[in-house]
Amino acid sequence: MSVDKAAIGKTVLELEKSFNERWSAGDNRGYLDNYAEEISYFDPILKDVLVGRDQVIAHIDAIYTNPHIVRSEYLNPVVHVSEDGDFAVLAYNLDTYVLDGDGKERQLRAWNSTEAYRLIDGEWRIVHSNWAFSRTATEAVAS
Repeated sequence: MSVDKAAIGKTVLELEKSFNERWSAGDNRGYLDNYAEEISYFDPILKDVLVGRDQVIAHIDAIYTNPHIVRSEYLNPVVHVSEDGDFAVLAYNLDTYVLDGDGKERQLRAWNSTEAYRLIDGEWRIVHSNWAFSRTATEAVAS
């Protein structure tokens, strides 16, 4: 079986962008409806990993407000696809922008994102999600 890794990578990246664009406009359901039942999840305010769709959705619903993001930059996307073509890991940097009080764009956040997608019943589902601020350390350290 020949797997078109480039096509799978493009599909996964386009899905991610569609979920994120909905999030940016005030609709978090793109991500939430896509999460697999067994998803594991990290974000910057969590100390421990969350496991399970219901737990992750409850966490996000509790903290989510419409961010009013007017522009997103998807930087350095890399997609690794399994040999069988049923698993893909997407890593990218995301810069988001909002409007300030004068109507000018300003950067809201700079993220490092890693999403693991698995093909489940013919649909790409997120099975692991990790969101981290890209600029949090003040010095270069490995641990």
